[in-house]
Amino acid sequence: MNNDGPIIVIEDDLEDQFLIGETFKNLAYSNPVVFFEDGYSALEYLRETQEKPLLILSDINMPKINGKEVRDYILNSEEISIKCIPYLFFTTATSQKFITDAYCTSVQGFFQKPASFQDFEKTIKTIVDYWKISIRPES
Repeated sequence: MNNDGPIIVIEDDLEDQFLIGETFKNLAYSNPVVFFEDGYSALEYLRETQEKPLLILSDINMPKINGKEVRDYILNSEEISIKCIPYLFFTTATSQKFITDAYCTSVQGFFQKPASFQDFEKTIKTIVDYWKISIRPES
């Protein structure tokens, strides 16, 4: 189990990237946080890296390739899917269709970005703490 692997954040909004970055600084996890502004860059990284990320936090609505398409690509890519990286949506888009579609593609979590910084931090902490103690297959 790689509890110290990088946390991958796929987020095109620079303000949200900043907020997520500040949250991780405050929480002081040892995991590096790696940001990608688009899904294609994240997929390239995931194909090439030998590291085993702890998890992926992804927005849904992004240009070029949306979060659901990134998730679909990972599920259909043997070289990435074998890494068994938990994929979670962290987004403002919370329509019932998005949620249903996400879980139909075996997403491991769907979280709405909270409005307050305190709730934002609490949500991130809950997510990371859960995955740090979760037992996952090793590849």
